[in-house]
Amino acid sequence: MRLWSVHPQYLDKQGLGGLWRETLLAQKVLRGETKGYRNHPQLERFRKTADPLAAIGSYLREIVNEACRRGYCYDESKILAEGYPELMPVTEGQLRYEWQHLQAKLKIRSPELYAQNALIEMPIPHPLLTIVPGEVEGWERVVS
Repeated sequence: MRLWSVHPQYLDKQGLGGLWRETLLAQKVLRGETKGYRNHPQLERFRKTADPLAAIGSYLREIVNEACRRGYCYDESKILAEGYPELMPVTEGQLRYEWQHLQAKLKIRSPELYAQNALIEMPIPHPLLTIVPGEVEGWERVVS
């Protein structure tokens, strides 16, 4: 499960669709509707919020917005709660790590998008997130 910290605009079609499906799974996990992924580290930042379901719903809303911008139709009725009022922190190190990870995927899967993104040093985060100083998050499974 990868719940990207980068803005969904940077994802290719496969990445955006995968993010939608994985975030819907995360929503199920947060509702206690599945046995799998309950201890997945990527859910930690949502669990730390005052309202994890509203936070994940607001995260999903931005995915739907990006999909609509591209002319895709995602079933927004699957978003069970929204309106999380606060920005969630993401460390600069986490955002940079994820950017490198995404670029490695795009280099193989979507070379045109990779090239388009190549000059970006620091991507903008998902609109629910705000950048704070720090290294890669402790919950991240860093792959060398």
